[in-house]
Amino acid sequence: MSEAALILRPEEAAPVRQQAMTPVDMLSMAVERGANIEVMTKLMDLRDRWEAGQARKAFDEAVASAKAQIPTIAKNREGHNNKRYADFAAIASVVDPIIGQYGLSYRFRTTQTDRINVTCILSHKAGHAEETTLSGPADTSGSKNAIQAIGSTLTYLQRYTLVQALGLAASEDDDGGKSGGQDAETITEDQVMQLRELIEATKADQRGVLAYVRARDLSSIRADKFPELVSMLKRKEQRRG
Repeated sequence: MSEAALILRPEEAAPVRQQAMTPVDMLSMAVERGANIEVMTKLMDLRDRWEAGQARKAFDEAVASAKAQIPTIAKNREGHNNKRYADFAAIASVVDPIIGQYGLSYRFRTTQTDRINVTCILSHKAGHAEETTLSGPADTSGSKNAIQAIGSTLTYLQRYTLVQALGLAASEDDDGGKSGGQDAETITEDQVMQLRELIEATKADQRGVLAYVRARDLSSIRADKFPELVSMLKRKEQRRG
């Protein structure tokens, strides 16, 4: 058989699978074809929602990959009732290099009224960010002055918001600051309020939530189950949005 006979005509060749067009491609094509403003507006909205979805997907994948590499963090301090715990510096020294590999970073936003409020903002380089907020009164235990009392609460809340933002297991300890009323076994009053608000916002079945963590009521939920519950309810809230 000659070489010419082996050459397939175009209609005989196997079909080439075309890559699906993204909203970005569609918008670019619309610009080239001079689409009207109504079409352009709809396509830009579609593009923005698509890009936000892609960014959230990249965020979730980065957090999952980072968590898989974060080891158990050694408890380097002794606090209330001689319980050992890992302070913020110990957590950050382990977490920061790992999450940085996956394009993640965090920062804190603080406000103060009658309570100190700390929000940990966990961000990904693709643009998606999620926030975790906890609050508590100034830690006046011991012989702390007013500034020291505020500082103690700030570091306490930074530690716990970061742990929750990353979905890490909460330390079974207390750093001696009673800023959040943290109990070694169960969640704090602030965390109860946060869960109640998330349950109401997502219209979740509270009985189902309690059954999931085997608790009789919100206040008896174990502290190490709190990050997992918050993460689950926030995902439900995002899907509703």
